[in-house]
Formats: sequence, C-alpha cells, structure tokens
Amino acid sequence: MLRVDIRDLQKGAVRTAGEVAPDDPTLEGLGLELTESVSVQGQLQATGSGEYLWRGHIHGVVRGECRRCLTPVDHEVDVDVAAAVFSADPEAADDPDFYPLPERATYVDVGNVVREELALAVPMQLVLCREECAGLCPKCGADLNAGPCGCGSV
Repeated sequence: MLRVDIRDLQKGAVRTAGEVAPDDPTLEGLGLELTESVSVQGQLQATGSGEYLWRGHIHGVVRGECRRCLTPVDHEVDVDVAAAVFSADPEAADDPDFYPLPERATYVDVGNVVREELALAVPMQLVLCREECAGLCPKCGADLNAGPCGCGSV
C-alpha cells in the first residue's frame, strides 16, 4: 500500500509496504529495465497541518550492459529515504525538497518518491560484468573474454 488515506494518518503513523511492477505507470519514461518489482517499505506520518513525512527503503534490480563487453548485467539498487515531505502549502510547491499535495488532498501517494529516488540511484553507466572483463575487440567486435579474436588488432 503506497497510497495512504489522510484520515488514517490522524490516528498515527501508517506503515507503507508494497511492490511497484516494472510496467507500472509510476516508472514510465525512466528508461530502466527492471528485472523484478521494486520493493517499498516505510512509514508515513503527519507532521503538521497539511504536511506529512515519509521514511523508507526502496529495493530493485536494474538490468543493463557491461560497459566493456555489453553482456547483460544486473545491478541491485537499495535506497534509504531519510525524509520525504509532502505538503499542501502552496508556498512549498516550488521547493524541490517537498512533494506537493493538492489543497484538499484525501490521500498521500509515495509513488513519486519511489520514482525519483530510483532514477537518482541508478548509475549512469552500469558496472562491469566482472573486474577482469577484457571487453570487445575494437576492430572486429569479438568478445575478448572468450579468448583472442584472431583479427590481429589486439
């Protein structure tokens, strides 16, 4: 449950736990190839009139290519979110540290936090398939991890 009814927050903090599927619209346009659903665990609480604080953990696995040999590589992404503040205050709408809520919001959805934090946590270039990866031959494109290519350029 990543969407919390504000009325539930009047009783106290609410635990948030859920999965965001790789094809969920929340993650659309990020250009990430997720190998499994993104796991989200956290807690949402009211901090003042129209303000809510979420703290949590996000875990996912992103598939990319080895930067040397282009073989598929899975990269685990773990993000601890220390403080994501949601606010209905119109003055906070332009502040990048706040997630804006409509004036008469009836729920808080932490999906935007998951989207943003996941996008920021994925490295621009994925890791190597292994430290000693030999890469590809610059002349013929053969995978040098399988041995010399025979074209004579290396």
